[in-house]
Parts: sequence; structure tokens; C-alpha cells
Amino acid sequence: MNYSAFEAKMKKIADINNATAVLMWDQETYMPKNGDALRSQQIATLSGISHEMMVSNELSDLIEQLAPDKTLTESQQINVMETKIALDKRKKFDTAFIIQMSQTVSNTFIAWQKAKTNNQLSDYLPHLEKLVALKREEAHILGFKDHIYNALVDQYEPDMTVAVLDTLFEEVRKELKPLLDKINASEQVNDSCLKQYFDKDQQWKLGIDLLTRMGYNFDTGRQDISTHPFTTSFSANDVRVTTRVDEHDLANMVWSCIHEGGHALYEQGLPISEYGMPLGEAISLGIHESQSRLWENNIGRSLSYWKYLYPLVQQYFPEQLSQTTLETFYKAMNKVHPSFVRTEADELTYHFHIMIRYEIEKKLMENSLQVKDIKSAWDEMYEKYLGLKVTDDRIGVLQDVHWSHGSFGYFPTYSLGSFFAAQFFEQAQKDIPNLISQIENGDTSALLSWLKTNIHSHGKRYKANALCQKITGSELRLKPFIDYANKKYGAIYGF
Repeated sequence: MNYSAFEAKMKKIADINNATAVLMWDQETYMPKNGDALRSQQIATLSGISHEMMVSNELSDLIEQLAPDKTLTESQQINVMETKIALDKRKKFDTAFIIQMSQTVSNTFIAWQKAKTNNQLSDYLPHLEKLVALKREEAHILGFKDHIYNALVDQYEPDMTVAVLDTLFEEVRKELKPLLDKINASEQVNDSCLKQYFDKDQQWKLGIDLLTRMGYNFDTGRQDISTHPFTTSFSANDVRVTTRVDEHDLANMVWSCIHEGGHALYEQGLPISEYGMPLGEAISLGIHESQSRLWENNIGRSLSYWKYLYPLVQQYFPEQLSQTTLETFYKAMNKVHPSFVRTEADELTYHFHIMIRYEIEKKLMENSLQVKDIKSAWDEMYEKYLGLKVTDDRIGVLQDVHWSHGSFGYFPTYSLGSFFAAQFFEQAQKDIPNLISQIENGDTSALLSWLKTNIHSHGKRYKANALCQKITGSELRLKPFIDYANKKYGAIYGF
């Protein structure tokens, strides 16, 4: 009886949270520009209501009664204990702080949108400064060991620490540099076939086609346009993606669709019977990102995938691509070259984009870098790591939405996701006979089924590394990614 009451309470909280998410989705897609002020207030109000429901004595009492109950099933015990962990953290915050954070995030996001449109960084920085101060306060309220950043990254990747990330990124630099040196010494591939004029309506139709063929269910989802591509979910039966279209760069739309499609397939694969419960939620952002990166890179940038689909692309754009061979198209999509924009980066230099953001975030949180100085720090590191001189803040420090959302601690999960993805895909090839042949024939259904069974269906049953151990026999390792990268790019660049 108590578990039923607990479940009902959690579903009500989920209803409020998902109603808030709908407003936030609308804010990034269809909201008229004059809706800004009241939309921030609406989101803040609902966030406050959700927080009050979560920290209520009623829910606390239910959890205290259920926690020691050995008659609960394993799944019920996991739901109770994961909720208790979340509740213990949430109880550290009062409603006033939650509302203040929500309001500040909404205002900062709106300021970021305008600043990016107008290329006016100074309009954004005062709002970001307030948000950074609040995030520092949040970290201290949560508590941390060794480094303030640990409190924030733990919210996206539980148990992850600065010590682990510093070691991992140092290993990435050590392992990737020799490969990048070989690529730089080789003849560069030509990607001009992707930089022609591609009609936006035809691109849109192609994107819908690609999502459908991946297995994205449009009866429980939709795609729209936004400044920054993203995926949001209001339940496993309502999962939405957005993309952006550049009529002079086909890659922008194609790989944002496939990337966000990977996120969406994860959300659509979560058990709807566990709506509102931890077992109906994703494990971590590193695992979530593993799904998007697996589809985008291990599948979507593979030669096998396009052996079947490239003729389809040529049908959409006969004038542009009829004379372009599959090999040329494949090499173009995998060109390794330093670039300003993270979301458009190749899968090797991508990790330097992440390291730059990670270093800035750490310094902002430990107060060794001030918000007013992030432009100079950003520009200096882009020149140091990627050899690029930033001349436009829209493709510099203003390019990402994440900081305006208050998502400090989020960026490292992108690199973690790539490494998990390589390890999962390596195992999938062992578990699924003739997987590559199936992909070459346009059939990714067996792979999607494998992902649903091994990852999506578990919700938060396992921690990220425990899940990786269960699937592959070991915790996260960098070697599968390095092996994959060396084999793939050695063939493309001829060494």
C-alpha cells in the first residue's frame, strides 16, 4: 500500500516536471519573443511547486517506511533507494533557492539567445555572472570532497571526479596526439561535396527519412528547428528532437539528426511502466551520450552505413551529388581538421573542444577565473589546443547553450560518451552475427534491439561503470576508442 502511495506521489512530481519541460521546449522552438518574461516566471513557479512536492514530509515519511521493507521487489527497492538519494540532495535546498535558480537560468538563456544573435557578448556576461555565483553556492550546499567541481559533475555523471577526469583527458592527449600528427602529415581529404547549396526543405525531408530508418518512432516523437539541436522527453511516449539547417553545409543537419536521434531512441526505449520512477530514467549523461555518439560516429560516419543510404542522399540531391562517389562522400564526412564549433567538429579534435570547456568550468567554479575573463581564456586555449584564432564570439564563447542553462559539469560527459560508445559497439559486433553486413544492407534493427535490451530497458538499475562491466566485461576503457580511431583514420588517410 505504501509503495502505491509512493509511486503515485512520484508520478505527480513527474507530471509537474514534464509540464515544465514542455514550456522549456516551447521556449526554444515556438514561443513568440515577447513571451520571455512571463515564461521565465511560469517555469520558476512550476519548479518551485515540484521542489516543494519532492521535499514534502509526506514523501519523506513514505521513503522512510519503505527503505527497510524487505517485501519489496528488487525493482521497487531500487526506485525507493534512488529516490532517497535524490531527495537527500534536494532537501539541502529551500524553495526560494530553487525558484531563484530557475528564474536566473531562464533569464540567462534568453540573454544568451539575444547575445548570440547580435554577437554582443557583453549583454550576456552579467546574467552569466549571477548564474555562476549561484552554481558555486549550489556546490557548497551539496557539499563536496577535494574539488568544488565534483559536486556539479556528480549530478550528470554520478561518482565522477576531477581527479578521474584530469587523468582521463591527459591520457586522451597522449593517445590522440600521435594519430593527429599522422593525419596532419598526410594528404588532406576534400570535403567540398558537403559545402554546396542544399535546399533546406530537401534537407528537412532527408533528416526525417534518416530518423525513421534509425527506428525513431514519429508516433511518439517529432522534430523541430532550434538554435542549438537538442532532445527532450516528457515520457517514453513523447520524445522530441530538434535540428538546425545550413543550406551551405549538408553535414550540419545530417549528423545533428543522427546524433539527436540516438538520444531519442534511448528515451523511447525506457520502460513506460516506470514513468516518474528512477527505473524509467536514463542512468547518466555519459551513457546517454554514448547512445548519440554511437549512432552519429560508429554508425553514421561509417562506410558500412552509407553503402546502402548514399544512393538515397543522391536522390534527394542529384545535382549536387550524382557525380560524387561513395568513397569521396565517406572521406568528406570524416575529414579531421581543427574547427571553431564543437558540434561541427570531427570526432578526434572534438575532445579538445571538450577539454577547453572543462578547464574553463573548473576555473570558474574554483574562482580562479572570473566570468568577465572567459572570452580571453577561451580564445587563448583555442589557439593553444587547436591553432585557431577566434574572431567571432558567436563561434567562440557564445556558441554553446549549456552554460546559459546552468549545466556546469555537463561537458565532460560528451567525451565519456564517445569512449563508452566505442566499447559498446565493439561488444555489439561480438554479440550480433554479421552486424556490419546488416548495416550495409540498411538494417540497423538488430543493433537497436541490442541497445534496448542491454542499455535502454534498465533505466537506473545500474551505475554507468557497473552497466559497462555487465555488457562488456570491464569498466570504461579508452583502448576501444583508440583502436577504432586508428583503424578508421589510418584507412581514410592512407597510413
